[in-house]
Amino acid sequence: MAQLIVTLMGMLVGYMLGQAEGLLSVLLGALVALLPHAFFIQRMGIFHARRRTRGAVHLFRAEAGKFGLTVALFVAVFVVVPPSNPALFFYAYVAVVLTHWLTPWLMPKNANV
Repeated sequence: MAQLIVTLMGMLVGYMLGQAEGLLSVLLGALVALLPHAFFIQRMGIFHARRRTRGAVHLFRAEAGKFGLTVALFVAVFVVVPPSNPALFFYAYVAVVLTHWLTPWLMPKNANV
């Protein structure tokens, strides 16, 4: 949820700075960060109690797939749809990745998750 909020705020900033081209750059950067993360969650079965995998082999396979998908998405974005504003593209990518890392520290201590 926090990543979606950061993406939407970034898209607003991108639109204010670069109109549609800035908005597209932010959207592509956010998708390059979000899609591999969603792939990792799906492979690990985090939302399916019956499919949860606990083995290190599954973790490494899911992480390798996430890394490979990230590299493929970066290549695809820069070859197929070059962002008109690379600074906004990387801003969105880093913001979404950092949001994933920082969310546990930013949440209140008494929140029931």
